Amino acid sequence: MKMLRLPLAIFAILLCSLNLYSQRSTGTIYQLIIYHFQDKEQEAALDLYMAKALLPVLHKRGVHKIGAFKPIANDTAKMKQLYVLLPFKNWKDATEWRLAILKDKDYCNDAAAFHAAPYDKAPYTRMENIYMQSFALAPTLTLPVLSGSIADKVYELRSYESGTEERYRNKVHMFNEGGEIDLFKRLGFNAIFYGDVIAGSRMPNLIYMTSFNNMEQRNEHWKAFGESPEWKKISTMATYQKNVSKADIILMHAAQYSDY
Repeated sequence: MKMLRLPLAIFAILLCSLNLYSQRSTGTIYQLIIYHFQDKEQEAALDLYMAKALLPVLHKRGVHKIGAFKPIANDTAKMKQLYVLLPFKNWKDATEWRLAILKDKDYCNDAAAFHAAPYDKAPYTRMENIYMQSFALAPTLTLPVLSGSIADKVYELRSYESGTEERYRNKVHMFNEGGEIDLFKRLGFNAIFYGDVIAGSRMPNLIYMTSFNNMEQRNEHWKAFGESPEWKKISTMATYQKNVSKADIILMHAAQYSDY
């Protein structure tokens, strides 16, 4: 019995901490769901579920500005991915929606085949969740102002990991007070969100997304960023050295059912 009490006590403390955090937090809570799949059959099942079941029920519950993206690398990757970004006003909404939608009759009907799939014909191989708190200077999700076809538009997701919590907070400071967010704005990067990862598999890390009309524009923007006087000043400051230990860059196109 004593062995059981300790994990339960730790879990209770975690829940209390999240509750206190949610009470004092402002801004947006982001949930990034990553579905891993292998073939066209799984992709079709995921697309149908998103377009006809999940996004409609979330819209009904007041969750809007939902992004759905597929990496360009899916074309050649053995394990493919679908990224779904959900913005919530608070932790309560972010943690209760999964059970709440099961009470919606339309959703249950529309998602029946997806949830009842045989174990050997699952609609995806693996699913992971990342929870984030918005940055202080970017408290809400911003819809991008883009032109061109959905096939040309590029959404760039970046994850920056740090070696320690201290170095991580230093990188977050670099984005906020250090002026990195302001530089992205000035150069027209169409940043959609900046997230401080609260729960995920690669912590400590931050995740953010920028967007462009096409790949050529994306390359031009990053060239301008690297050559800007602001970046040269920020990146050479002694205060901001060695605060990123690993960077992942994922270039994506929006799915047909994405809100943007």
